[in-house]
Amino acid sequence: MQNKLYRFALSMVSNNEIAEDIVQEAFIKLWKTRDRLHEILNLEAWSMRMVKNLCLDHFKSKYRKTMLFEVSYESPAAQATPQKQAEVTDTLQQVQNVLKLLPEQQAHIIRLRDMEGYSYKEIAEILQIDINVIKVNLHRARKAVKKEIEKNESYGL
Repeated sequence: MQNKLYRFALSMVSNNEIAEDIVQEAFIKLWKTRDRLHEILNLEAWSMRMVKNLCLDHFKSKYRKTMLFEVSYESPAAQATPQKQAEVTDTLQQVQNVLKLLPEQQAHIIRLRDMEGYSYKEIAEILQIDINVIKVNLHRARKAVKKEIEKNESYGL
């Protein structure tokens, strides 16, 4: 769970050290409440929500705006040919660039669903929003990513 929490924090604060501190603070809070953890139905979603709240607290205390950060994700490109690796890396870079342009909520939703593999229900618990809002924003985010990649692919043709 540590890597997911870190990537999520990093996507919100765009700073390695701050993301590490936030995850560490989340684990400290988890440790302090270890006697009550059995009461929590979905510990992972609860932890993600805690990280989200800690990130928001960080921004409130610093009066800063959230910026999305490039995150390198492990991919099957590690076993591919150099050409295939370059294509996958280029596509991931394009997706990351498009995610930077999306509204914050859409970017978080697409990361949680398509990159982290959370269910709609888990995302609703993490972000504390309605499942229908998640579905609409995910559709819009995917559509924007697809449109931008197709635009880049057809450039010059």
